[in-house]
Amino acid sequence: MSVPGGVQAQVMGLSRELRKMGIEVRVLAPCDGPPPATFVTPLGNSLPTMANGSMAPLAPDASCSLRTMRALGDEQFDVLHLHEPFIPGPTQTAMLLHPAPVVATFHAAGESASYKYLRPMIKPAANNIAHAVAVSKDAAELVRRYLGGNYEILYNGVELDAYRGATAHATTGPTIFFCGRHEERKGLDVLLAAVRQLGPEVRVWVGSTGPDTARLRAQFGDDSRIEWLGRLTDADKMARLRGADVFCAPSLYGESFGVVLIEAMAAETAIVASGLDGYRNVATNEIDALLVEPGNVDALAAALHSALSEPRLTARLQEAGSLRAADFSMTALAKHYADIYVELAKKRPTRGGPPTRESFWHSWRRRMMAD
Repeated sequence: MSVPGGVQAQVMGLSRELRKMGIEVRVLAPCDGPPPATFVTPLGNSLPTMANGSMAPLAPDASCSLRTMRALGDEQFDVLHLHEPFIPGPTQTAMLLHPAPVVATFHAAGESASYKYLRPMIKPAANNIAHAVAVSKDAAELVRRYLGGNYEILYNGVELDAYRGATAHATTGPTIFFCGRHEERKGLDVLLAAVRQLGPEVRVWVGSTGPDTARLRAQFGDDSRIEWLGRLTDADKMARLRGADVFCAPSLYGESFGVVLIEAMAAETAIVASGLDGYRNVATNEIDALLVEPGNVDALAAALHSALSEPRLTARLQEAGSLRAADFSMTALAKHYADIYVELAKKRPTRGGPPTRESFWHSWRRRMMAD
């Protein structure tokens, strides 16, 4: 939870909204350093792990699993909501133990080596899911391919008021903002190559870091128009989104859902992005965004030039994007999930008083022996 990421942002945003509704929420997750909120229970440090063409901060070690088991025993939750339930670490441990009804949300799209090679081991555990959710049809297609089953599609949400109310960061000219991990999948190389075709007045804010940062800074370091911002806080990201004229998402593949586009729409910033299926879940070309062929430097440069130099087009994209963002309110998403939680809690067998930690451990040992 200490590393910025799309799933992490969804977990924290959803938790904040649910707590506003009076639902007692605790987030169990690895944290590299202090937890980001008082309702987060840290389960140890994470390990950078290759996943879906990126480096994901996972915690597959035994000590993290033991801390997860202890937290589940101590808290006695009514419902477990697991994001990516078969990722090695806390969610997979909770999925196997399932001491309470499980809501599982699947985020990844494209291909998954984990599903492909671990399918015989994880498919039986899928029976422990009481309610399965996917954040897009692409995410549902991936998990259904290997595990089968039915999935409710619930798009990711955005805390709209936070983005709309952010104070815009000042800029000195037409400005493009990129925020994403510096790796091949996110297409930053393509954006920086496209910027070479734009005028000297254009400014580029490059947020975050990644394995390609050093190479890209060496390759494009002579361009004074580019400002390398490093890792940003949520507040910094919102301020940059509000201040930029265009948000650019030039990803090449592996995007199941364009939540970053919704954030830009909520900040009333024009969008230029790749025409990936995941992004088309959110944006429509020439309506609320300009979408171009992934990896096409010339097409991206032309779209950026249009968005920066045609005021009527920019205003139209901003207005349509703001309206589109309203369809993805985190508040509405939290209410939908809350209804799911309540229904599952109603169906749960009545317990004769809260189980003790000893009864939990006894149940777990019995289950492991049976398996």
